[in-house]
Amino acid sequence: MATAPIRIQPKNRILAWIEDRLPIQSFLATHTSEYYAPKNFNLWYYFGSLALLVLVNQIVTGIFLTMFYKPDAAQAFASVEYIMRDVDWGWLIRYMHEVGASMFFIVVYLHMFRGLMYGSYKKPRELVWLLGMLIFLALMAEAFMGYVLPWGNMSFWGAKVIISLFGAIPVVGDALVQWIMGDYVPADATLNRFFALHVIALPLVLLLLVVLHLAALHEVGSNNPDGVEIKDKKTPEGKPLDGIPFHPYYTVKDLFGVGFFLILCAFLIFFQPTLGGWFLEPDNFIPANNLVTPEHIKPVWYFTPFYAMLRMIPAKLPGVITMFVGIIALFLVPWLDRGRVKSVRYRGLGYKIGLGLFVISFVMLGAVGAGVTTEVIPQWFGANADVTTIENAFGRFWLAIYLLSFVGLWAYTYFGFEKTKPVPERVTTHD
Repeated sequence: MATAPIRIQPKNRILAWIEDRLPIQSFLATHTSEYYAPKNFNLWYYFGSLALLVLVNQIVTGIFLTMFYKPDAAQAFASVEYIMRDVDWGWLIRYMHEVGASMFFIVVYLHMFRGLMYGSYKKPRELVWLLGMLIFLALMAEAFMGYVLPWGNMSFWGAKVIISLFGAIPVVGDALVQWIMGDYVPADATLNRFFALHVIALPLVLLLLVVLHLAALHEVGSNNPDGVEIKDKKTPEGKPLDGIPFHPYYTVKDLFGVGFFLILCAFLIFFQPTLGGWFLEPDNFIPANNLVTPEHIKPVWYFTPFYAMLRMIPAKLPGVITMFVGIIALFLVPWLDRGRVKSVRYRGLGYKIGLGLFVISFVMLGAVGAGVTTEVIPQWFGANADVTTIENAFGRFWLAIYLLSFVGLWAYTYFGFEKTKPVPERVTTHD
């Protein structure tokens, strides 16, 4: 639902002079107090604003970290230790940044799940979804390069494994790997390039995509848990009957969510900044060493589902292709889902089962990629169990479920198998 721009004329002459030439107040009013959002937003609608909050945290803390960090293979690890031990409050800034990275992915994954649950990718919001997925890709690239910068042992070997994936590309693969690294192994050139991309290039891309994402959202209007378009029912003044101004109603509501979220983050930062190795692995407290391979090379938790897709395919090139198919399929959801009903509240049982299996398969693949199954299988099947065979069977089963959930979504909706419930004409409230 596009918001008609308004013009504010401040009484103060200086502010009025500025507003005539740069209508900041008018712009803010158009997208806050004059932007009408559905009145039935629920808990799931907190995560968009929380993602924006974490983005600000990452930028601010990242700026302070760059003041002391040295992008040099010989000094990077020591500079991080210097930040942690000698810089005033450096440990706090570093842990705010490190915990913030994991919290960013938590809120983004929940934000994406809400979009799948309520059909926020459907017409007219396909572009909003695509821009959101591009943000997700840029965020993964940003997080990976930031993960390499501390130059711990897992950072080094993680960089080597991930960059080597490009070697699967026929003909140019080996040359491409060497070009990305700037050397035959991750080294000083690699660190300098990743630092430049992590600190300058990718944040600019992220900020641009976020602005476009919000602009596209405000052009078509926000979705809601009922999947009803509020712009279809308006007052004589042209205001949506089922809408309320985003400011002050949802800004105040979001502040409540922000308060709860910050309390949770504070607990993690002060008491569990590494979360038992999930947020920051023990191997990353050891300087990078190309002669000492960690016992289990694995990415940080938010990459593990896609890492499992790669591991479950024996050959390198098919594994890389499978991983990218798993990511690209998310981009295609607006066109794979041919159903007319948006919200899961009114969709058929098959869609609910498919969405549930998709979420479970994603979590199970994450467990495989994180090595949880490697530790659990001997406990369940005995010390003599063939861990590799069982783990591969388990991982390939859930990989098949993950990919089939997209195929099933298309078939279920394209051939008209879905039996939906009547969708109300106006939004409803559900206590």
